[in-house]
Amino acid sequence: MCGMTGFWQRHGGAQDALLAQARAMSARLSHRGPDDSGEWCDEAVGVALAQRRLSILDLSPAGHQPMHSADGRYVIVFNGEIYNHLALRERLRAEHVAPPWRGHADTETLLACFAAWGVERTMQASVGMFAFALWDRQQRTLTLSRDRMGEKPLYYGWQGDTLLFGSELKALKAHAAFRADIDRGALALLLRHDCVPAPHAIYRGVAKLRPGHLLRISADTPREAQPVPYWRYNDAVSAGLREPLIATDAAATDALEAQLGASVDAQMLSDVPLGAFLSGGIDSSTIVALMQARSARPVKTFTIGFDENGYDEAVHAKAVARHLGTEHTELYVRPEDALAVIPRLPGIFCEPFGDSSQIPTFLISQLTRRAVTVALSGDGGDELFGGYNRYLGARTTWEKAQRLPPPARRAAAAALHAVAPATWDRWFQRIGPLLPKRWQLATPGDKAQKLADVLTLSSGQAYFLNLASQWQDPARVVLGAQEPPTLLTMPDAWPPTDNLAQWMMAMDAQTYLPDDILVKVDRAAMANSLETRVPMLDHRVVELAWRLPLQQKIRHGQGKWLLRQVLYRHVPKELIERPKMGFGIPLDSWLRGPLRDWAEALLDENRLRHEGYFQPDAIRQKWTEHLSGRRNWQHQLWTVLMFQAWLEQERRASA
Repeated sequence: MCGMTGFWQRHGGAQDALLAQARAMSARLSHRGPDDSGEWCDEAVGVALAQRRLSILDLSPAGHQPMHSADGRYVIVFNGEIYNHLALRERLRAEHVAPPWRGHADTETLLACFAAWGVERTMQASVGMFAFALWDRQQRTLTLSRDRMGEKPLYYGWQGDTLLFGSELKALKAHAAFRADIDRGALALLLRHDCVPAPHAIYRGVAKLRPGHLLRISADTPREAQPVPYWRYNDAVSAGLREPLIATDAAATDALEAQLGASVDAQMLSDVPLGAFLSGGIDSSTIVALMQARSARPVKTFTIGFDENGYDEAVHAKAVARHLGTEHTELYVRPEDALAVIPRLPGIFCEPFGDSSQIPTFLISQLTRRAVTVALSGDGGDELFGGYNRYLGARTTWEKAQRLPPPARRAAAAALHAVAPATWDRWFQRIGPLLPKRWQLATPGDKAQKLADVLTLSSGQAYFLNLASQWQDPARVVLGAQEPPTLLTMPDAWPPTDNLAQWMMAMDAQTYLPDDILVKVDRAAMANSLETRVPMLDHRVVELAWRLPLQQKIRHGQGKWLLRQVLYRHVPKELIERPKMGFGIPLDSWLRGPLRDWAEALLDENRLRHEGYFQPDAIRQKWTEHLSGRRNWQHQLWTVLMFQAWLEQERRASA
C-alpha cells in the first residue's frame, strides 16, 4: 500500500524544478507510505512521478518506486497489491517472456506484464486492488488506471496546461498550478449522499477515475482523452443472470466457500504482520473464520466497543474470537476518545466526507496498526449477498405500500412523522423481546422516519434514491448549485436486473460501496499507515455472487442467507444471529450534548450567510428541530458540519 502522485506540464521544465515539485506533492502523502519515497522525471516532456511506500511485499530496495521496466520502456508509480502476481510470473515464464527478476515485488511483475502483453491484457489478467500511473517512454503516453471495484483512489484533473494526478487531493493541491475552486454541484451531491461520488470531486477541474477504468493520455491529443472501462460491473451482473449457477444449497455453499477461501488465501500473502477487523457480524466473522482455517497460528483480530446501548458489538466479536481461537484485542472507546478524533477528520479526508462511521473506522484502524501493518476486512458482503435492510424492504415494505391507495399512504406517512424517533426507540425497547426477530430493529426511530419518507413515492428507483439521500433536494440548500447527474439518475447506465432488490444491490455496489464505504476505510486506515484488504471484492467472488439465484441470498426475510451457511460451518449460529447493528456512534445525542457548542459555532446563521454556500434557514431549521428532540437530523447535520469543518481548515491552510 502506498501513495502515488505526479503531473504532466505541457511546456516541459528543468529537472531540479520538476523533481522538487514532485517531492512536495508526495510529501503530502507521507502517511500512506512512511517507509520510502522516490521521484522521477522526464524534463523533455515535463512528466514527473512520485511515490510514498508502505512496504508490504519485498521489503528490500528492489521494491523502490518509481520503478522502471527491465527494457526501460515503462516507468510506474503504483498503489495497491496484485494478489496473483506470482501466478503471473509463472505465465510469463511459460511464455518465455519473463525478464531477469530483480526482486519479488508485485510492481515489478506488473511492469513485466505490460512489456509482454500490453496494458489492457495485463489488467484483465490481474487480481487485486490498485491505482497506478504508467509512463510509456516509447509512445509518450500516460496511463492512469484503477481497480475493478474501486478499493484504491485516484484523482486527476487539468489545471491550466498541467495535468495533476494522485492518490489524494492533498497531493494535487501541493502543485503550484492548483486552483482550489469549490464545485457547488459537487457540494450538492455531498449533501445528498454523505460523499462526493465519482467521477465528481469537491474542486472544479478535478475528477475521480471510476472503478474499472483506465485513462490513456497521449502527447498529441492530451485533453481529448476520456476514461474507458476495462471491466464493467454491469457486465458481471448480466453474465451472472444469463448463466446462473444451478446447484443445490449445499453445492452452492461449497462453491462460495471455495472461492472466498481462495481470495482470503491470496490476500494473506504479506512480508509484514497481518490481522483482521472483527465486529462479530456475518461478514467479518466469515473472513476471520476462513483466515483461521488457513493459518497454523492464531489470527490477530481487533475490535472496538462503546458503552452506549445499541452501539456495542465488542461482546459479540469476543465470543466469535474465542470460538475460532484468534489472538483477540479489544478496546472500549470512551466518548472523549471518539470526540478527540473529530478535529482531525478534515485532514484525514481530503475532501469533505459525511459518513459518521468514519470515527469508529479511524479508531479501529489506529488500534490495529499498533500490532500489524495489514488488516483484512469483511466489506462488500451486504452489497453482494443482500444484507442491507433496504433490500428486504424492496420485497416487503415497498411492494406492500404500493397496494395502498395514495391517500392512505400519505396518512400513514403523516402518522409516522408525528412520533419523535426517540419515542419509537423507547417503544421498541419495551416490546422488542415480544417481537419476531425480523422486527427487532436497531434504531427503529430512524427507520420509521425513512419509511414515512418513502410511502408516497411513485417508483422503485425513486424509492431507492430516497433511501440513498440524506438531503432530498440539496440544490435548494446549496446556493447557486445545479446537481450533476450520477449513476442513480442515469437510466442508460443502470444494470439489467430481474427485480428491484437485485437492481438496488447492483447500484449500491457501484455507488455507495466505492464512494462511501471504501473511501472511509482507505482514508481512515491510511491515516494510520495501515493497509486494508477486502477479500469479498475479488472480482471472481463478485462474478460468482451474481450467478447465485436471489433466493440463495435473501430467504425467509433474511439477507446473506448463503454467506451465513458458509459461516455456520465454522461458527455456531447462536453466536451470530441478532439484529443488524452497523458500525456507528451515538451521534444524535452527542450533537445535543458534548458537540453542541462546536456544532453551533459552525452552523451560526451569520457565518453561513457570510460564507455563502448554504441557505441558512434550511440548516437552522433542522438544527433547531434536532436540538428539541422532535426529529433526528444527525446525518443531514453531520454532512453540513463536515463541510464546514473542512472549509475552516482550508481557509487556515491558505491564510
